[in-house]
Amino acid sequence: MITRVYISHSPADEDMALQLSRALWRVGLESYVALYNQSIAISQAERVSFGLRNSECLVALLTLEGSVSPDLCQEIGFARSLDLLIIPLQEEGANLPFLIEHLRPIFFREERYADAIGLLIKTLRELSRLEWLKVTCPKCGEEMTQYLTPQDEVEDALAKGSFLETICSYCQNEIRLDARTFEPRI
Repeated sequence: MITRVYISHSPADEDMALQLSRALWRVGLESYVALYNQSIAISQAERVSFGLRNSECLVALLTLEGSVSPDLCQEIGFARSLDLLIIPLQEEGANLPFLIEHLRPIFFREERYADAIGLLIKTLRELSRLEWLKVTCPKCGEEMTQYLTPQDEVEDALAKGSFLETICSYCQNEIRLDARTFEPRI
């Protein structure tokens, strides 16, 4: 079962990695993404080693710039040596590093990145038992937990181009959720 995901990315792709991390958090998955910015007392190599050894899956964020990042390629190599599941998110036009060129990536264009996140979440749901959704109300800021919307309802909303809907249990405002990333909107 997958409970923790290591997001490997180029430093230039930090914003995209954080967007992915927030989406994974909303569906109850812990992710290691901002390890480079944490404890200055622990070296980057130790933070990466800790993050990978404590994860069940590596998501490789391969943008045009990121796919040639030496750090990302080393993290992929380390994940392979640990026999972790590796799921590449590959921007159109980027190359897969040779250690994972045999894998089937989830393709994306920068302007459709949320679609790739949605497909990744769907894939992880098929491999794990994700049951809970964390929602932070954009109106009052309170965090609530509710059952994760069944995948068939998510698929219906995606097909219709509509949002999922819920109500804040604190302020009672209606909240619309992006069906791909579960990001809340009022």
